[in-house]
Amino acid sequence: MSEIINFEQVTQWLEEYQKIDSQKQKDQLQNLIAITCMPLVKKVARTLARRSTDPVEDIIQVGSLGLIKAIRLYNPEISRNFKSYATYLITGEIRHYLRDKASMIKAPRAIQELAYRVHKMTLELIEEMGEKPTDHQIADKMELPVDKVKEAIDADRRKTTLSLDQLSFQDDDDNFSNWSDKIADVNYENLQSLREDRIMLTESLQNIEPELKKIVELTYFKDMSQVEIANTMGISQMQVSRKLKKALNLLYDIINEKQSA
Repeated sequence: MSEIINFEQVTQWLEEYQKIDSQKQKDQLQNLIAITCMPLVKKVARTLARRSTDPVEDIIQVGSLGLIKAIRLYNPEISRNFKSYATYLITGEIRHYLRDKASMIKAPRAIQELAYRVHKMTLELIEEMGEKPTDHQIADKMELPVDKVKEAIDADRRKTTLSLDQLSFQDDDDNFSNWSDKIADVNYENLQSLREDRIMLTESLQNIEPELKKIVELTYFKDMSQVEIANTMGISQMQVSRKLKKALNLLYDIINEKQSA
């Protein structure tokens, strides 16, 4: 879903992030920025997921690591546009993940051929049923054991390769290639950190007014667009945008107070 992110606010947070000495506060601000920018990760992930059989949830998680790298490494003197820089690193992280999966041991030819037939049958059943068939439905239609169908689907996922180089970025002023050797390793433990801060975010939401709380929950927990939220709550999209900005500023102050206590 399309979502508007206030990158002006994000840029202000990034400037403050670079000035903070306390690692604890730095981590909290990093994850608040990450939560705010998750719609960007989801947009990139869903675009790439159209070319892959990998679960979009897995691709989103991997893209989150690229976002964390972008937050840590962003330098406005080199790249003036954080959205484009973050998109580049998010895409790169997903690209490496999918290429690593594609480099796994190649499946036997018989399984590759079966994977093709299963994929073709899946498309036929989607057209016939109007929805994606289950593994059992595919197996019944092809008169095969369900474990063989699952094996073929797994093999198809492993061999999936994507050509991401076709993605273009409109900000010609940003020389992203200069960053390729500067990307630090980000451990998957950072995903746990994001989950922990989601818990803190949920707790902090109890301290803001109900309307603002609902907008944050619908945006980040229900993955609704601002237009959808506006229709649900009976207010304008502009009001949603303003109230979301207000809510994020309040949450930032609340989280900072908790860390300083």
